[in-house]
Amino acid sequence: ISGVLFIVLAVGIVGGGLAVVTLRNIIHSAIAMMVCFGSLAAMYLLLGAAVVAAAQVLIYLGAISVLIIFAIMLTQAGDANLPAPFHRQLPFALVIALAIGGLVGWAIFQTDWALAGEATVAAVDALAETLFSEYALPFEIIGFLLLAAIVGALFLARRPEEDERAG
Repeated sequence: ISGVLFIVLAVGIVGGGLAVVTLRNIIHSAIAMMVCFGSLAAMYLLLGAAVVAAAQVLIYLGAISVLIIFAIMLTQAGDANLPAPFHRQLPFALVIALAIGGLVGWAIFQTDWALAGEATVAAVDALAETLFSEYALPFEIIGFLLLAAIVGALFLARRPEEDERAG
C-alpha cells in the first residue's frame, strides 16, 4: 500500500507544481501550491520523518500559503487572469527539461543502490533539543522579523481613501 500511496503523493507534488506555473488565475495557482505542499508533507510522513512533516505543515502549508493568499488579496491581483507566460520560452525550457531528465536518469543508473540501505538515521530527538535550546533565540528573532514584514506589508498595501475615512 505504501507504493500506491507514494505514487499518489508524487502525482500530487508534480501535478501541483506544474499547476502553479501553468495556471492563469493566480488564486488557483496559490491553491495548487498548497496541494503541492500538503502532498510533500504527506511524503515526509511516508518516509518516517514526522518532525519534518509537521514543520512542512506549520511553516509552508500554514504560514507561507496564508501569507501568499493574503498578499494576493491585499493587492487585488486575484481578479486578473494573467496571459500564459511560456509561449516564447517553450523551446528553451524543453531543452533544459530534457537535459535535467537525462542527468537524473544517468544518476539513477550510475548509483550503487546496494549501498543506499546503509544510510544513517537522523537523530530527531537531538535535532529538536538543539533547535529549542541553543537556537531558540534566532528562531524567535526570525518569527519577530516575519511579523514585522507582515505589518509593513499591511502598511504599504493600505489605500489612501482608507486614511481619509479614518481621519
